[in-house]
Amino acid sequence: MEYGRRLREAIAEPGTTPLIGIHDMYSASLAARHDDGLFVSGFGFAASYYGLPDIGFVAWPDMVAFVERLRPAFPGHHLLVDIDDGYADTEVACHVVRRMERAGASGVVLEDQRRPRRCGHADGKEILPLPEYLDKLRRVLESRKDLLVVARTDAVDEAEMLRRAEALAGSGADVVLVDGVPGVQTLRRIRRAAGATPLLFNQIAGGRSPQLSLPELAGLGVDMAIYSTPCLFAAHEAIEAALRALKAADGRLPAPEAGAAGVAESTRLLERNLAPAPRSRGTRTPAPRDPAG
Repeated sequence: MEYGRRLREAIAEPGTTPLIGIHDMYSASLAARHDDGLFVSGFGFAASYYGLPDIGFVAWPDMVAFVERLRPAFPGHHLLVDIDDGYADTEVACHVVRRMERAGASGVVLEDQRRPRRCGHADGKEILPLPEYLDKLRRVLESRKDLLVVARTDAVDEAEMLRRAEALAGSGADVVLVDGVPGVQTLRRIRRAAGATPLLFNQIAGGRSPQLSLPELAGLGVDMAIYSTPCLFAAHEAIEAALRALKAADGRLPAPEAGAAGVAESTRLLERNLAPAPRSRGTRTPAPRDPAG
C-alpha cells in the first residue's frame, strides 16, 4: 500500500489530523482502538525500550524493527515515526528512510538538532547550520519514494523559528514542524511563514507548548497534531497507583471491578493483532481554519 499517499490525503482534508504517541505494541494496541493515526515517539521508545531519557540513545535498527512489528498488526493505520536527526550521519539517514519505507512507515520526522541531541521540549538543544540541515533533508527526500517526510526544526529563538519554517517549507518537505512553540501568537506567525505547506504541532504533557484542543488547532491552521506521550505517562501513573495499592493491601490483589482489565480483556485486545483488518477510528475535527490567524 502507498502509506505515504494515504497520510497525505488525510492531512489534506479540512481540520487537524491527530496521531497518538505510542511506545510499545501494547500501547499501540490500545491507541489503535481510538484513532487512525499512531506516532512512534522517540521519547516513549527510548523510555520503554532502553529505560533511558530521550538524549540520543535510540539505535536505528531497533526503531526499524519496531515498525516492522507495528505494520502487520495495524495495516490500516497511519504510522509516523520519529527518526531524530537521522541518527547523525546523512548516509545513515537516507538508509534508514529507505528501510522505514520498506517496513511500512507512513512517514518520518527528521530534526535539525546537533548531537548530543535532546527532547524537543528540553533545555540544552543545539541546531545544525541551516544549509547543513537542508542538505541532509534534500538527500533524505531524494531517497524516499512515497514516504511522507516531516521537516522539523528545534530552534528556540522566535526569529530563527520563523526563518527555518520558511526555509523548510521551501525545501520540498511534505510537512513542517517547529517543536517547542511557546505560545499561540508564535504559532500563528509560524503558520504564515510556512505558507501553503502543511503544519504539524507537537503536544507533550509538561512541555514548552500550550495545551490546545483539536478545534483550536484547526482554527490556527494546523494540519496535524502529534501527542507524543499520553500512553507512556498514563502507564507511569497507573503502574505507580497499582503497586502502591498492592503494597497497602499486604500483597493481596484487589477484587476485580466491572470493566477493569484482566486476563480476559488483555487477551481479547491482543488477539485482534493476530489477523487484523483495517479499522477506522479517526477523530479528525473539521473545524474551519484561518491560516492568517
